[in-house]
Amino acid sequence: MALKATIFKAEISISDMDRHYYQEHPLTIAQHPSETNERMMVRLLAFALNADERLEFTKGLSADDEPELWNKNYSDEIELWIELGQPDEKRIRKACGRSRQVIIYCYGHRSAQVWWEQNRTLVQRFDNLKVVKLAEGVAESLATMVERSMRLQCTIQDGDCWISNNKQNVQVDMERWKE
Repeated sequence: MALKATIFKAEISISDMDRHYYQEHPLTIAQHPSETNERMMVRLLAFALNADERLEFTKGLSADDEPELWNKNYSDEIELWIELGQPDEKRIRKACGRSRQVIIYCYGHRSAQVWWEQNRTLVQRFDNLKVVKLAEGVAESLATMVERSMRLQCTIQDGDCWISNNKQNVQVDMERWKE
């Protein structure tokens, strides 16, 4: 018998002063049985950093041909493809060929560094690719906020980001490896 996804509800209030985007998003997040709380919260963070009325979660880990999140235009063309972790070069090539813009959010200190050292020269040719590395400990700190029903606030200003709930505030430090 296959394990089922765990469903989480998150209401996230986004104040992105860099993009002048101020919106509340009620989200339903399906956590795949093999997905950690850290990864799920990085997915939620990626949503907040790129929030848009057309940005949506995909089947993610359950589908090989879809990213974690995407933004499609009204013609069903992929405007934004968002990956998490350390995808292989073949997947990056596919994403860059299918989408106008691709963003990879890396996390996991040592494994992300090793992945970047192995793939840096391979991905430089993709002009529509951005690679962002979350600072050590960010994913773990975000995971402490996980509850079946979450109410979060995200503030973005001058490239800095904070995610908070009624108990704690996490500063999301990021390093831009490829712009």
